[in-house]
Amino acid sequence: MIKIGVDGNEANVEKKVGVSVYALNILKYFCKVASQEVQFVIYLKNFPLSDLPKENKYFKYEIIKGKFLWSQIYLPLYLFFHKNIDVYFSPAHYLPRFCPVPQVVTIHDLAYLYFPEDFIKKDLWQLKNWTNFSIKKASRIIAVSKTTKKDIIKNYDVNENKVTVVYNGYEKLFKNLEIKNSNLNKNLKFKIKNFILFVGTIQPRKNLEVLIDAFDKFSQINKDFKLIIVGKKGWLYESIFEKIKMMNLDKKTIFTGHVTDEELIWYYKNAFCFVLPSLYEGFGIPVLEAMGYDCPTIVSMSSSLPEIGGDASLYFDPINSDDLLEKLNTFQDDDKLRKELISKGRQRIKDFSWEKCAKATLDVITGSVTGSDPTLGSDPI
Repeated sequence: MIKIGVDGNEANVEKKVGVSVYALNILKYFCKVASQEVQFVIYLKNFPLSDLPKENKYFKYEIIKGKFLWSQIYLPLYLFFHKNIDVYFSPAHYLPRFCPVPQVVTIHDLAYLYFPEDFIKKDLWQLKNWTNFSIKKASRIIAVSKTTKKDIIKNYDVNENKVTVVYNGYEKLFKNLEIKNSNLNKNLKFKIKNFILFVGTIQPRKNLEVLIDAFDKFSQINKDFKLIIVGKKGWLYESIFEKIKMMNLDKKTIFTGHVTDEELIWYYKNAFCFVLPSLYEGFGIPVLEAMGYDCPTIVSMSSSLPEIGGDASLYFDPINSDDLLEKLNTFQDDDKLRKELISKGRQRIKDFSWEKCAKATLDVITGSVTGSDPTLGSDPI
């Protein structure tokens, strides 16, 4: 019998994006497979929200109160006095300062090392110092892409056999949702016919300036097109809004802020194409989301994005807006290619599933106790 302790706080938030979606899907799988042989204790700061998996005999929540430095003070104190697990797993970067058992951590990306200007000083200090501690302390490390694995080895001098690649999963938000009968059609912005779509946090690393420059040139010929930017404001977002205003693109650009799942699906299903111009991504879930709703994708040739997009995307040089413009024009001129990439996208998303991700994650966690080969599953596709 193996008893696994898990930090469940990333999943226990109201609005789930990125790492929170990852953590929730991992917990759902753990709850489903919990048995007398493999049991789980999920540590939380607050009582579980209604969308977290329900407790059962072998899947329990433990509430440990603590307002600040929870993983560095309150959790370690609890683990010191309650030595009742065989291995501890953190789904996002931070391990406790004390833990009496082997530890496994998932590292999603090292953007804070490559783009420190994207982070608030306090968060940057935490990411740098606490991730460094976690990587050195962990018995096993999970990287969400081969790119992230290479970055970990390069920046932290880690033995490659300690790091296993487990790709994030993907599944459609609503498999049988009928958007056409939705109240969305009552809103004017959901009647736009031609638009280019971006989904992600508005921050410098997302490289939106290049997308805006390419769109400006594209829209001079294709005057009925708009640019829709879906996502919350991040760090240093002001320059993006200033650029839009300076280039007189106010009436052609729509910033939606955070949207509901239903709204997001509508954007994917109705976009001319999805563009992700990022300079760095640890994984890039929006690429798979777009493919899942038959939206052709154009993504930058950087970091993990070619890894995720495979042969189902067009790629461009992320520092060259003219290269992106050329790809946009290619889609406009070659409908056969658009349809071909949509078809390839439908096949591509079959390579990714949350069940596959969570099963491989559990294999790494249990392997840290049993001593099985940590490199198993290191080439997931």
